[in-house]
Parts: sequence; structure tokens; C-alpha cells
Amino acid sequence: MSFNSAAEKNPWSWIPTLYFTQGLPYVMVVTVSVIMYKDLGINNTEIALYTSLLSLPWALKPLWSPFIDIFKTKRWWTYIMQGVIGVSFAGAAITLATPFFFQTSLFFLFVIAFCSSTHDIAADGFYMLALNEEKQSFFVGIRSTFFRAAMISGEGLFVVLAGIIATSSGSVSFSWISVLGIVALLMFAMSAFHGLMLPKPDGDFPIRNESEHPLKAVWETIVEFFRKDQIIIAVLFILLYRFGEGQLVKLAAPFLLDGKEIGGLGLSVTDVGVINGTFGLIALTLGGILGGIVISRHGLKKWLWPMIVSMNLPNAAYWILAHYQPDSYTLISSLVALEKFGYGFGFAGFLMYLIYIARGNHKTAHYAFGTALMAFGLTIPGSISGFIQEAVGYEQFFIWVLLSTIPILLVTPFVKIEDNFGKK
Repeated sequence: MSFNSAAEKNPWSWIPTLYFTQGLPYVMVVTVSVIMYKDLGINNTEIALYTSLLSLPWALKPLWSPFIDIFKTKRWWTYIMQGVIGVSFAGAAITLATPFFFQTSLFFLFVIAFCSSTHDIAADGFYMLALNEEKQSFFVGIRSTFFRAAMISGEGLFVVLAGIIATSSGSVSFSWISVLGIVALLMFAMSAFHGLMLPKPDGDFPIRNESEHPLKAVWETIVEFFRKDQIIIAVLFILLYRFGEGQLVKLAAPFLLDGKEIGGLGLSVTDVGVINGTFGLIALTLGGILGGIVISRHGLKKWLWPMIVSMNLPNAAYWILAHYQPDSYTLISSLVALEKFGYGFGFAGFLMYLIYIARGNHKTAHYAFGTALMAFGLTIPGSISGFIQEAVGYEQFFIWVLLSTIPILLVTPFVKIEDNFGKK
């Protein structure tokens, strides 16, 4: 039996690796770059601003997402983009040895962000083409878990590795050059693997009338999305779902790393990596899997409110840490893990809602529109988070993060979801 035939029968053979590969460049660009630049001496304001701007390709991908629908197959776009991302990580690694490492590495990270957002369009569309609705519902927790596993691996394993290499070599820049080089090799390997293992769904073909001009097809795809029922409420819901978390994620690592005299916890890079890569990863995995299971059993509608609360309320863990500044490694790890569990559980519901909105023709492009709005929902609050934190300090900043939950609580009562959507 060929690799491809086996993959068609067993989604487990490609969904975990596909979504781990999707999450890896995202976490390296959006989150690990925060730790890297902090370790290299860049200040919080510049870190929060520029790493948030790196999220723009994910926010603007609707501008080119229809082209993924009308040119080539989703399968082709998926593994080709993985290879290009590998090349770009190699370029970013090389630039860290230059005098202008901040500007040049930002350029390569932006290229990675553009290719990664394009990859997301294709991979998410491929997921919806390769699986029926029942399997999509079941695997939404799995894909979320492996996406987040990639993020925690980035924040955990690669950060710990950077700390170990820096200690042994005495060079912080060399440690991050090594880490980026390893990620480049991993992306090359995943590109080759998925070129073999991804199935070939019957529906994976360019969606366009050959007599129709490509730009007209793009325009009609965009218009169709904004004609969907309740689209204004849907847009507000997507933008606001992660408004608080979008600010928290930019300052969580700097808070753990900064000294106690300025409101942080004074942990080392290795400490932060171990916390995120062990306790955080376990909690996130359990939350994501549980979220997918309850949706497949009872439907998204029943669990929407609990998932919104789960996404936002555990952010209070960081306020507790900022207020008491505990020395207990166990307590710090437990509170960080609590936030990760809540995020994993709540994010499963958010992904399922994006699938709900994308239903119909051009689901690949329309899902990309949804994830782009999600990216805007992170970019906007993330870009201002550094200014807010430096103005009010960490403790008051985390109170502000909790207050940022209010808008989504006001919008959610107006969201309509079919009773049995996502239910097995």
C-alpha cells in the first residue's frame, strides 16, 4: 500500500504533523521572537510593537486567499510553503551574526509570516476538503492541541535549548542562531514528509471557471463572505474573542523574565522554557482534547459560553503572580499551567466557530477571512500592550487584561449557532 493510500484511511497519519508544522513558524515569529529579542537586549516597547506588526500577514491574508482557491491545489501550496519557510528561517539565523541583526532578522521573520499565513490558508482548506463535518468536529481538538503543542515546543523546548547553548558557549546570539537553524531543518523535513503523506481529496482542485477572469473570481469570493447571515456580529465576535489574551501573550514571557524590582518574577530563559514546555504543554493538551470531545458530543452552541469563560478567566493567574511575586517554582508553574489549560479548552470552540462561518462555497478562502480577523484581534491589542505595560506596570496591566474580557461578553448573546453544529 502506498503512503498516500494509507494517509487517506487514517487522518492521524497527517493531521498531527500538519498542524504542528502550521504552529511552529507562527510561534517562532509571534512569540519566541519576543523572548529572543528580550534576550538580545531589545526593550519591551519595541518588542511588543514590532513583533505585533509581524502578525499583519495573518491579518491581511484575505487579500490573497482567493488565489489559493483558484490556482493549484491546497495540497501543493501546503508542502511548498513549508519548504520556503525553511529557507527563510535559515536566512534569519544568518542575519543574527550581523551588526544590524534587529532590522535584518525582522525582515526574514516578515517573509516567514507571509509564507506561513499562505500555508495556513491552504492547510485549513485542505483539512475541510479531506474530512467530513463529523471528523472535522472530532479532530478540531486534536489539530488545536498539536498547533498549540508546536507553540509550547517553541516557547519550551527551543527556549530551553537556547538557554543551554548560551550557557555552554557564552554567546546569546550563537544560541539563537543555532535554534533558528534547527527550525529551518525541521521545516525542510516536514515539507518532504507532507509531500508524501498528504492525501489527495477529490475536491482538491482549482475552483474557477476557465472563461472567468481571476480577479472577478476573487471579488465574488469576497462579496459572498460579507453576504453571510449575521456577518457583522460574526466579525465582532472573532475580533474580540481573544482581545485580552492577545495582550497577555506579548508580555507573559517578559514578565516572567524581568527582575522583581520592576514587577517581574526574575526567572531565567531556561526556567521559562521548562515551565512552558512541560507543565504548560500538558495542561494545553488536556484542555484542547477535552474541548474537541465536548463539542463533538454536545455541539458548539452548548459549550460556547463555558469556552469563552475558560479562555479569559484564567488570565487572572498572571495578576496573582504579579501581585504576590512568589518564589515557589511549583506555584508559578501551576498558575501558568492553569492559564494554558483554559486557553486550550476555549480555543477549540473558537476554531469550530471559524469552521461554522466558513461553510458554503469557497470555504478555504472564507475560513482564511475568519483567521485573518482573528489575527487582527491579536495584532491590534498586542501592538499597544507594551506601551500600556510600561505606563502602568505589570500588576495593573494584568488587571487591564481581565477588563478586556468585557467586550466579548457583550457581543456573545447576539451570536446564533445551529443547535447540532459540531455534534457527532
